[in-house]
Formats: sequence, structure tokens, C-alpha cells
Amino acid sequence: MLTFLQKAIIVMALLRVLSGSIELFAAFLMLRFNDIEKALVINGSLSLIGPLFLIVSISVGLYDMADKLPIQKMIWIVLGVACILYGVKSS
Repeated sequence: MLTFLQKAIIVMALLRVLSGSIELFAAFLMLRFNDIEKALVINGSLSLIGPLFLIVSISVGLYDMADKLPIQKMIWIVLGVACILYGVKSS
């Protein structure tokens, strides 16, 4: 039996595939350049892109669930994401 995936699930999965592809491409670039300074620049660029994919992916999921979740749970989810981003930014 064929099961149909929700559009939000497909979008979130494709965002993660794109994010992973960018990470792999960056790893290959680091190996190709074989220079620590260039590797640090590439790694620094990834630290800007990663949280963006996290925010967009979670936003897509929350948008799809907005009518099913009470506002209190939405606030907790948003606060949790904010804590994750704060923790990543402060390191």
C-alpha cells in the first residue's frame, strides 16, 4: 500500500538533504585545498548556514502544526529553538 507523505515532511526532509549536501561539499573543499586557514573559513561559513536550515525546517513544521498545537506548546518549542541558537552562538 502506498502512503502519501505530507508536504511539510517532504520540505523538511529536502532541507536536511540540502544541508547535508552542503556539509559534504564543504568537507571535500577542505580536503581539496589542504590549507588550515581556508578550512577555517569554510567551517566558519557552515556555522552561519546550519542555524538557518534549523530555523527554516522548524518553521515549516510549526506552520503545518499551528492548528493542532495549543499556544503554550508553541511557545515552549520556540523557546527551545531560541536556547539552541543561543548555545550555538555563544560558543
